[in-house]
Order: sequence, then structure tokens, then C-alpha cells
Amino acid sequence: MQAPETFRLSAFVPPTACGSGPLPFMETWASTVSGACILLLLLLNFTLNAQEKIWKGTGYYDMSVTMTEFLPEGEPEYAVIVCPGGSYHWLDWQAEGIEVAKWLASEGIAAYVLKYRTAGKIEFAAKYRTFIRGHRFPDMQSDLQRAIQLVREKHPGIPLGAMGFSAGGHLVMSAGEYFRTNFLSAYGIYPEVSLRPDFVAPIYPVVTLSDNRYAHSRSRLGLLGEWTVMSAKMRDSLSLEKHVKPDTPPVFLFNCVDDPIVKYQNSELLDSALTAAGVSHVYIQKPTGGHGFGAQKSRMNNDTCTWQESFINWLHSIKF
Repeated sequence: MQAPETFRLSAFVPPTACGSGPLPFMETWASTVSGACILLLLLLNFTLNAQEKIWKGTGYYDMSVTMTEFLPEGEPEYAVIVCPGGSYHWLDWQAEGIEVAKWLASEGIAAYVLKYRTAGKIEFAAKYRTFIRGHRFPDMQSDLQRAIQLVREKHPGIPLGAMGFSAGGHLVMSAGEYFRTNFLSAYGIYPEVSLRPDFVAPIYPVVTLSDNRYAHSRSRLGLLGEWTVMSAKMRDSLSLEKHVKPDTPPVFLFNCVDDPIVKYQNSELLDSALTAAGVSHVYIQKPTGGHGFGAQKSRMNNDTCTWQESFINWLHSIKF
């Protein structure tokens, strides 16, 4: 597969002019054209050119599923796949995707923002999956496993983790629990690399789908679909607190008690399950901070502004 163009921190220097200089009759508006060209180049550099269509060449080609690469200046010590949240219906691409990847790259980590399949905003309003399949489980899990395969092949020999937010936290944690199941086999893909992430970081994650006291109903519906969501067996099978095993990879878990979207008890359920199974993990619970802050400083408060530093310190403490 041809390597895509990538983001590389500090590698792009905006040009001082568009072309060799303005023609005489352009002098009165050259600065406007130059500014527009700079903006266009920035947009192209930071959006289109860095996206890899992860299913290309597999026989299943969904152009909507992409992986965007952010590389540090030097050789990366780690690689992380970033899964934004959005209730399995949409993705918070900026705060929980792009901003996270930029921060990770600044810490010497190769970051990959995964645009995985979701139910979609139209489905959220129209509920068309009542009549057609649409996107649902295990599409999202397949996308993440495919990303794990590709990133492992790009960076052999360095630890690979997955970081997700909200529903994306459920997705990355499911990768840490269900890695024995090759969801890619449905596409005729049998990777030679491990599908088990070396570490997982669910941030304010959706965890339970079966405990109605704490389940986030919109995420549950987005993942399972209008009919399957009524299956107690499927809700149980994808409730993360029920499937932690001793070989689950190390986990960094963070959330806030005042979370208005995903009840904080989701993370407590996961913390208890990880402890019972003897899985190496750290759980940081803050009293305030809400939900959806990702790596966007404007959404953080004094409680949440330290989570990134805590994650980096934890990551460096793991013996791989």
C-alpha cells in the first residue's frame, strides 16, 4: 500500500508568497491572493493529504473510513490510535481527534486519528436502520482492528496503544478485551501481527450496555442498532465490565463525577473489574470537569487540565 502523506510536527512552514511574486497588474491585491493561497495550502496539508483509506485494496472499500497520521520530529517511542467519541453516531473530530493527535506528536508519539464507521446523524434522526442494516457492531471494531494491523506494520517493534473518548473509549477498551476475536476475518483478512493493543486509554468512557442505571442509551443504540439493542445477550456481550481478563492490556482510565453525558459509575464499574482481574491500571476520578473536553484547553478546568501529563507519566512507567 502506498504510504500516505503525513503530518510531521514543525515540518510545514507557510510560504511567504504564492509563486515568485505578483504581476504588475496584481499589485493592488497581491496580499489578498497570497493570504488565500497560504490558507489553501494549510487546509490541503492538514486535511486531505494525510488521510489513508484503510480498506483500500482489501476488496471492501469504504471511502469514509480513514486514518490520519501525525508524526513527531524524531523517531517515535510509541504509537497511539485515537478514537474520537460521539455516541457511535458521529465523531467529535477536532477536540477528541485532531487536538489529541497534535499533543501526542509533541510528546514524541506517532498518532493516528481513526475515522471509524458510525450510525450517522441522519440515522439518529430518522432511525432508518429499522429497515436496513446501516453501520453497527462489529463495523467499528473491524475498523479499529484494521487500524491496529496497519499501524503495527508501519511501526514494528514499538508499543502500540489506543486512546478513545466517550463511545470511542468503549471502542478502544473493547479492542483490549476482544482481541482474540479476529473481526477482520469477515473481510478475508488474517493479520500476521497482534491485534492486542499494548495499552489502552479510555477517557470518560461508555462502559456498560446492560446496567440500565448507568448505560448511555444513545451509544448503546448507535452500536447495536434498533433491533439488536433489545437483545439482552448482545448488551451483556458488549458490556466491558463483564469481559475483563487477566491478559487485558494496561489501562489508563480518567473521568469526572459531574459528567452530564456518561454517568461516572461507568468508569467505576470498569475500575472494579480491572482490579478483580489483576490488570495493571490507573484510575483517576476528578470531582468536576464534565464531558467532551478531549485535548481542547478551552473546554478544560483545573481538574481536567492535568490528565494529559498524568497519561504521559503513566505511559513512561509501563515496562513493555
